[in-house]
Amino acid sequence: MTKASSPELDAADLRLLSLLQQDASRSNQALADAATLSAATCHRRVKRLRDEGFIEREVAILSPHKLAEAFGWGLSALVEITLDTQTQEALDAFEARAVAEAEVQQCWRVSPGPDFVLVLQVTDMPAYQALATRLFTQDALVRNVRAFFSVKRAKFGAQLPLPLPTSRPQDQRRG
Repeated sequence: MTKASSPELDAADLRLLSLLQQDASRSNQALADAATLSAATCHRRVKRLRDEGFIEREVAILSPHKLAEAFGWGLSALVEITLDTQTQEALDAFEARAVAEAEVQQCWRVSPGPDFVLVLQVTDMPAYQALATRLFTQDALVRNVRAFFSVKRAKFGAQLPLPLPTSRPQDQRRG
């Protein structure tokens, strides 16, 4: 969306979005208090932000460290994929196969360079090999695979940077 056609977000909306990105599990009252809004206004605004698509979904972010301790989920990989052909049909077909795999945490079409970058989370190297066989070697359209295995996760985030709230005349009218 261009700035001219995007729905307007005022300072209160931006505060709510920022707070929700930090912790979406807060009660409406706690969120309202943190955003300096009434509970009813907070509820109405959050509903509007969901309805307008600014909030896609709310999820729990699990600790890979704790899961590794409990279940052995210990291998993260970033994988570059280049296909033999870059037709829309080939790209769509590979993307559909990749996003259907639970171990594929993120799937990005990129340019220039490889056609895709995948972020994978698997239990161990045999699980990676099984996934690689399903995704990369059973399909003759995959020309090149370049995998990078994580030795440390220094940062992980899901928060999008938001513009600084500015006070505009309509901020006072939108309660």
